[in-house]
Amino acid sequence: MTVVQDHTTALAPPADWAGAAPAPMGVDQAFNGYVAATVVHALDRLGIWDRLAADPLLDLRVVAADLGPAVRERVLRELVRAAATCGWLRLQDGDKALLTSAGQEIIRMRGYFTWGVGGYDEVFAQAHRIVSGEAAFGTGVLRDEAMVALGSGQNDRSFMAGTLDEVLADVDFSVLADLGSGISARVSRVVGERPGTRGLGLDISGPATELGHRTIAEAGLADRVQAIQTDVLDVCHRDAHRDKLAEVDTVMSFFLLHDLLADPVTRPHTFTRMREAFPAARTFVLADTVLRPDSENATALPVFSLGYELAHALMGVPLHTKETYEELFAAAGLVPRRIVPFGTPHSWLYVLEAH
Repeated sequence: MTVVQDHTTALAPPADWAGAAPAPMGVDQAFNGYVAATVVHALDRLGIWDRLAADPLLDLRVVAADLGPAVRERVLRELVRAAATCGWLRLQDGDKALLTSAGQEIIRMRGYFTWGVGGYDEVFAQAHRIVSGEAAFGTGVLRDEAMVALGSGQNDRSFMAGTLDEVLADVDFSVLADLGSGISARVSRVVGERPGTRGLGLDISGPATELGHRTIAEAGLADRVQAIQTDVLDVCHRDAHRDKLAEVDTVMSFFLLHDLLADPVTRPHTFTRMREAFPAARTFVLADTVLRPDSENATALPVFSLGYELAHALMGVPLHTKETYEELFAAAGLVPRRIVPFGTPHSWLYVLEAH
């Protein structure tokens, strides 16, 4: 087994802070952080971060015109001014905004805000009702699955793709399945860079799958990649796609495993069922964010961890330690060939061989 150190130092899994005494978050940080997060997400949905990534000097008059006749230009300018107050932009000549180095980092990390503000806004806002029993996730409270998938895709491009490409360079495959593929961005990118291969984007979410069809078409891969809405661990769903699944020789799945392991009754057999769903697969490339270990201490709160853990607590989805994952892999006859730190804090990428 090879353990490879992460070369993405800015986002390497940091030391855990759970047992330490980090400096208390000030009221100003808490409130301004909440507002700032909504600003990041709003600018992303308006396409402004993409514009700034292409050209760091933004002409607000051009942006307003491009957004159409219904745009509220005064509100747009206030949104941009809020971003400037946060230090991500610098206003110039009344009508222009220049991207700062801090803004460049926001662009790189915006997937977290798409995931949190876009995907889990209602879940966090209804936390008190979930706790009191007035509401429950999945019935009265829902997440935006398309935004969760989009945020994951943005993070993949920003700081996971390079690590994954390096790992997959040593994996020989013909037909690749991405389980929990979201908008199929990852499987499209990987297959697109590997001539002669084919891919399946498999996701239980209808909205994410619809976005997946668009992603595949835009990549010009409709003849090689297919997005399918299905739960392959459910026999009834699996039977409808049995022939396609039987061709898969390599399976990858990213940040879905904690959902698959949520039910304590089926948990011990989850990876055995995964192997049964893909009978010809001999390589499994799996990644997930694990529960922060109590044995490590730090004085700073890492990005993502707090939101990730609270969101899953509100949804009733338990999280597990790295040791638990490895015990479950072993029980299913999946032997680690490589273990690599993977982008977000406390996240690991495994290359497993079926025995």
